[in-house]
Amino acid sequence: MTGYAVTFNRRYGRHGHLFQNRYKSILCDEDAYLQELVRYIHLNPLRAGLVPDLKELGAYAYSGHSVLVGKKKRVWQDRDYVLRYFGQNEREARTAYISYVSQGIELGRRPELVGGGLLRSVGGWKGLEELHKSGERVRADERILGGSEFVERVLRESEEEWEKRSRFRKRGMNLRWLMDKVTRHFGIAAESLRSASKVPMTSKARAVLCYLGVREMGLTSVSLATELGISQSAISRAITRAPAILKQEKISGKWLESQYIKNVPPMKGVQI
Repeated sequence: MTGYAVTFNRRYGRHGHLFQNRYKSILCDEDAYLQELVRYIHLNPLRAGLVPDLKELGAYAYSGHSVLVGKKKRVWQDRDYVLRYFGQNEREARTAYISYVSQGIELGRRPELVGGGLLRSVGGWKGLEELHKSGERVRADERILGGSEFVERVLRESEEEWEKRSRFRKRGMNLRWLMDKVTRHFGIAAESLRSASKVPMTSKARAVLCYLGVREMGLTSVSLATELGISQSAISRAITRAPAILKQEKISGKWLESQYIKNVPPMKGVQI
């Protein structure tokens, strides 16, 4: 595909890979910002001049707006979840949503939704100017869209998660250690995890291994895929299946800690 990328770059004055730089991923305070973000993102084609008006936007294939207004159907888009923010039944919600989106056209570009973390937290440049005048300080982060209190909570939870994963690494609780514990729990051989076996018990063990490795221990899906000899998409599917299996097997979030404690030899000393 190199030839196509070179031609594309020359045509549009670009450079580098055809798809380069990671997408912008922001964690948002859902209650305060979800509706605003849905409207702002879905109006992007209109602001960019790709469609002339709201009616044409409803038929535009490359926007989730067309699904929300009932013009397109996509099984992977959670339409009902968004519409619930606008009304109790579909007709009422759709009418309210369309009205809400139309009101956003004249608002234009919104720096408080796409700017830096501090800009988003205080509501744009005007809010930032007022903040500086008052001398008030707020907590902000480029990756988070929300008020100072929300940012503080997210960062605190993130730090706690990092400390937990760091503790696992310091104890030597790595992928090989996890494979040993999971296979012992399910009573299977470690080699069966590296096979294409779809035996129910092996499949369950593989799903639990992927989930605990990625979600609890912070291992990468790449390292798991390499060790197990499967694709990263297979890792993702296994993680999706895992919660039901964890519940069935009565494996809670503290299971990893309990497995480590079993390995720690008892302290020697005088009983008192």
